[in-house]
Amino acid sequence: MSNEYFACRITGFGTHVPERVLTNADFEKMLDTSDEWIVSRTGIRKRHVSDERVTTSDLAAEAARYALNDAGVTAEDITHILFGTCTPDALCPISACGLAYKLGLKGVAALDFNVGCSGFVYGLSLTRGVLCAEPNAKVLLVAAERLTSRANMQDRSTAVLFGDGAGVFVVTAGMERPEAPKPGLRIVDVILKSDGSLGDLLTIHGGGSIHPYHLGDVVGEEYYLHMNGREVFKYAVRYMAQISLELLARNNLTIADIDLVIPHQANQRIIEAVGNRLALPEEKVFSVVAEYGNTSAASIPLALGDARRLGRIRPGTRMLLPVFGGGFTWGAAILQVD
Repeated sequence: MSNEYFACRITGFGTHVPERVLTNADFEKMLDTSDEWIVSRTGIRKRHVSDERVTTSDLAAEAARYALNDAGVTAEDITHILFGTCTPDALCPISACGLAYKLGLKGVAALDFNVGCSGFVYGLSLTRGVLCAEPNAKVLLVAAERLTSRANMQDRSTAVLFGDGAGVFVVTAGMERPEAPKPGLRIVDVILKSDGSLGDLLTIHGGGSIHPYHLGDVVGEEYYLHMNGREVFKYAVRYMAQISLELLARNNLTIADIDLVIPHQANQRIIEAVGNRLALPEEKVFSVVAEYGNTSAASIPLALGDARRLGRIRPGTRMLLPVFGGGFTWGAAILQVD
């Protein structure tokens, strides 16, 4: 729909993390590591970990109930579920259908998509596309991960990084008068990019067609996350900073026009490096990685939830959300509270 007064807004959102917490002290008992080593390299102090019986869509269902209540709608009002995750319940059926079932829904459009840690921002763009085609739709945008299910707990370089969690958003659209906009968190703009030549730097190959299952196979390391941390760090910082500046320029904004930057919460060193490249004052960069670790697609949603609880998201707040994930994929979004 081409109209300057057409806008997509987040009208409610909710987050959820498991109750169980795994601290750095717990990892000291499991691996050759220490709290000092983990904090100095990642900034992470603890992460929330699911029980083995909990699925990714279970986490999403808890967050979805908060989101629906926050938006003042019922599950029956939802027309589409878009579910971003790299740790789905299963290869088939999709997690979006599992979530719909847990919310008591039939007949909704349901889609899983996987761009790793870039899931939430990619999801914003997908949601805008749905709402442009169907302006009366109500979309449940989900970013949820059970990443600890794919973390090799014997590998100290990656085991300490990841946690589980979910964020769910109710997104709607419509025509409006510019002098009387509808309240909500407006999606100002989104930009997305990728480079498949770098894909081998961050992988979970086991179970895909690159490394298929065979009956009787022993589960090996290829079924868990592998990462070249040094190279991922380099590209993540470079691309998140570059795309942030590109998105700002496209909207005739500068970094001074941004009130709050919430980058993908991979680790504190990456967050700080992105802030430095953008010449941001420390108070403008929001981080919750110490509390949750890297929760992939759910990381910015969890940070948004904490930012709102802490009063950092107020009327007029303009936010920049840069992300970077497996693929490689990266992107950025600008949100503004009306």
